[in-house]
Amino acid sequence: MTGRPQKVVIVGGVAGGMSAATRLRRLDESAEIVVFERGQYVSFANCGLPYYVGGAIENRDSLLLQTPESLRARFNLDVHTRSEVLSIDRQGKTVQVRAGGAIRSEFYDILILAAGATVRDSLVGGGVPVRTLRTIDDVDAITAVLDAVGTDARAVVAGAGFIGLEAVENLVARGVTTTLVQRGPHPLSPLDPEMARPVLDALTASGVDVRVHATVSDIRDGTVHLDDGSVLEADLVIDARGVRPDTRLAADAGLTIGATGGIVVDDFQRTSDASIYAVGDAVEKTDALDASATLVTMAGLANRHGRTAADAICGSTDPTVPSFGTAIVGIFDLTVAMIGWSESRLVAAGRPHRVVHTHPSSHAGYYPGAEQMAMKLLIDSETDALLGAQIVGGAGVDKRIDVLATAMAGGITASALSRLELAYAPQYGSAKDPINMAGYVADNLATGATRSIQWHELSDALESGAVLVDVRTESEFSRGAIPGAVNLPLDEIRERRDELADAPLIVHCQVGQRGHTAARLLSQLGFDVRNLDGGCRTWLAGAAEPSRVLSAAVTIP
Repeated sequence: MTGRPQKVVIVGGVAGGMSAATRLRRLDESAEIVVFERGQYVSFANCGLPYYVGGAIENRDSLLLQTPESLRARFNLDVHTRSEVLSIDRQGKTVQVRAGGAIRSEFYDILILAAGATVRDSLVGGGVPVRTLRTIDDVDAITAVLDAVGTDARAVVAGAGFIGLEAVENLVARGVTTTLVQRGPHPLSPLDPEMARPVLDALTASGVDVRVHATVSDIRDGTVHLDDGSVLEADLVIDARGVRPDTRLAADAGLTIGATGGIVVDDFQRTSDASIYAVGDAVEKTDALDASATLVTMAGLANRHGRTAADAICGSTDPTVPSFGTAIVGIFDLTVAMIGWSESRLVAAGRPHRVVHTHPSSHAGYYPGAEQMAMKLLIDSETDALLGAQIVGGAGVDKRIDVLATAMAGGITASALSRLELAYAPQYGSAKDPINMAGYVADNLATGATRSIQWHELSDALESGAVLVDVRTESEFSRGAIPGAVNLPLDEIRERRDELADAPLIVHCQVGQRGHTAARLLSQLGFDVRNLDGGCRTWLAGAAEPSRVLSAAVTIP
């Protein structure tokens, strides 16, 4: 050792890189910390970019969190923007940096890679500007186009993930006629189909032209061509089709790249070279449910992993925590949140599970302003562990997903949700919070107090001879019902039970609660009975084809 201060070079800023840099300085005042950022801005609120386009964030400067000057003043960081690291010499422990027209070499003791992600394959516009929505430069270009076109602007958004939906919402807020193009069957592909239906409804209700099962095949002569033969007039295309890890530097340097395409790191963010760490979107994460390698491109994880790398460099032995993939997005008046695995993924993996659907209100129904949400829990059928959750609704979705995220991190079972003591006042929740209610349903399934059937299993069950009994009131039934159902209101079951066929019964109500009461009653009367999980509301969300308008015969109030 020479006794000189340790020199740490960081490639890339924003979430992961700047989190590592500032944490490292708080831990080690003597370290020499150099940051190279190839863009013009080293620290900006990339999650706020769509909302500047839409006008919710009015001041562009509020997106710029730190500058090289402010970072030097507060943290004594040597930050270089418009400086691209071209290569890594691991033996010499140097990086080649291009700034302007000059290329120079920079030594490091420790190197942190925070290169982020890049678009998978760029769309090339023929007469139509094409931008991603990832940088300040993107936002400047998008707003310049829209300002120039004016009130008749037309935009096509390719990709209906988180960024695509945020782009759509803010384009509409700006008055732009917007078409959303999605490769799969519905927006937000991580959602299960019955949970995605409200998202599609919110988009169409807000005037968005949604094209599912379609991709952009060509952009020419000022028009956007889809692979289904459609041709769209457009003044702007936003490419939100997803990203891939930017691993060029790491791969060229011989660092190990995993099967996911991300950089392989250990529990302390070290790469296959002990002197090189990596954080952010370019790095593989560990899935909390099965310990497999996965990619999760979330700012929160990038920040935490930047901190973990800095801690490890300074001697900490606290490892990175595996990821559940907790996420949330707003789309018009709707909030969509998710964590863990979807039902589709569990089925594909052959993992045994149970499903719970509920439709609670955000707070006590008698207090003004309560908003309904759809909640879905995915539960290990052997251990009762929570495997995932999806929530779609208005107010209250955010705090429920955070409770579930905390429960999953703490190993709280699905049934134990029923026993959580959560804050209650009529304007904030219910005496039986939606989390508690989901736990009650989970507990009933775990103990065998009730049996359920899922919306997508109903058709096969009816074909096999089961009888569908709608236990809502006659008035509700007359306004729309699942085809083939017979109506026997809950309050009349005891007196009219002789009308029921000697066959397996499937009971249902609007959202499942009355169905559960009916199932308990009928099972004690000797009937073979299951409750349609989530009621006809869940069935309708899953069974209705997005491309067709529902007939009155199956419109459930």
